[in-house]
Amino acid sequence: MQSFKLNAMANRRAYEIAFVGLKPGIHEFSYDVDSKFFKEKGAEDTYNINANVKLTLEKNSGFMLLKFEVGGKAEVTCDRCGNPLKMDLWDEFKMLIKLVENPEEMNEQEEDPDVYYISRTESHINVSDWIYEFVMLSIPMQRMCSKEEMGGPQCNKEVLEKLKAMEQNVEHNANALWKGLEKFRDN
Repeated sequence: MQSFKLNAMANRRAYEIAFVGLKPGIHEFSYDVDSKFFKEKGAEDTYNINANVKLTLEKNSGFMLLKFEVGGKAEVTCDRCGNPLKMDLWDEFKMLIKLVENPEEMNEQEEDPDVYYISRTESHINVSDWIYEFVMLSIPMQRMCSKEEMGGPQCNKEVLEKLKAMEQNVEHNANALWKGLEKFRDN
């Protein structure tokens, strides 16, 4: 197995894989990407991302199977208190790349997002968009510390107190709303 260690932002071509020159079988590539990579791709709501992506490319005649293993850390904003929150990244994604005569037409018709078509005349594939997408998908949609950690030293105590006060105020207002309806219950 081949193994390459690339600094992801050193060169735009770092994400291009010349698969024509690869022998049939399994090939490994490793990419270390950071916040600069994600900012260049347009990510605005995350920062301090350090991800490592292990890409296993299995080359066969007529198709390639790509397996992306995402790991690393991301510092995101907590949905509850607004403070920075460190999260571990881990996920796996697979892509099937098929070599065909009419890739544009086939990609338009394909309903499975994990299948992509390229022309038989292609010699390179660029994996930067998939790396971006898969790392972003490995960040949880709900970004909050666990129940055990809530209110800990990393939380913004002032925001948590305001949320608690607002919650109590909502309960009080909800009870007052229904109070006047009690007289209609017996009619």
